[in-house]
Parts: sequence; structure tokens; C-alpha cells
Amino acid sequence: MIRLDLSTEPKWLDLGSGLRLLVLPVTTATMVAARNDPTVESLPKDASQEQMAVVMAKAVARRIVTDWEGVGDQSGMPMSVTPEGIDALLDIWPVFEAFQTRCLAPYLMLDAEKNASSPLPNGTSAGARPTAQPAKACAKIARRG
Repeated sequence: MIRLDLSTEPKWLDLGSGLRLLVLPVTTATMVAARNDPTVESLPKDASQEQMAVVMAKAVARRIVTDWEGVGDQSGMPMSVTPEGIDALLDIWPVFEAFQTRCLAPYLMLDAEKNASSPLPNGTSAGARPTAQPAKACAKIARRG
């Protein structure tokens, strides 16, 4: 079941260690804009999945992060949100992983589900129906020749 959250209000996303991001909802428009981001479009054709994931996550984050808490400069002074700051923040592995898991994964899983086969009868899509009719009789055994 798809659960629609019709709220367009930003929400605080806790990434741990005192780091919180105020993020807008990830919408179709956000994803399309991120895919058309110059950093995404400039990736080489043979870029790895990992490279694409990092570049795409940064492109999305630059569009949805409106504020943050727990981010400071080298002297510990709080920093304002900037595109360069967002990129630098996501270059920190645990932050990137938390952002992927807590912010993007729910949307990416939904996108992946639409490309899958019909659900398993004992899984999340118990509504899948068989397409073949049952056999009317057992098949005859073939003669040896």
C-alpha cells in the first residue's frame, strides 16, 4: 500500500550525533530537477553506480535541505546552509549513509517496487492473481519407442 503524505511542509530529519536537517518533501519535480542537475549530467557514461548515487544524493539534497543544526565551520561556529556546505556534509560517509537511509531510501524503494514483478501471495502484494488456468486432467505418460 502506498501511504500518501500530502503535507508540503519541511520536516526535521535527525541524522544522529546532533545533526539535523530541515528537508522539503522529495517530489517528482525534485527528482527530475536533480537528474537534470549539471553535476549529474556531466558524469561520464561509464560512471559507477556508487559515483552516480553520491552525485544524485547531493543534487537532491541541494534542493530539499533548507536549514540544519549541528553543522559548524572549522572553528565550531554554526554555518548557514549553502550548496557547497551540503556537498561537503554529504562527503562525510556516515552522514551520506544516514541521509540515503532516512531521507532518500523510502522514495527509492517505492521507485524500485514499480519495476518488480507482481507481489508474492505471502508478501506485501497478496492481491496478485494467477494468470494460468488449472490443468483439467493429468498428462498421459509417453510411450517408449
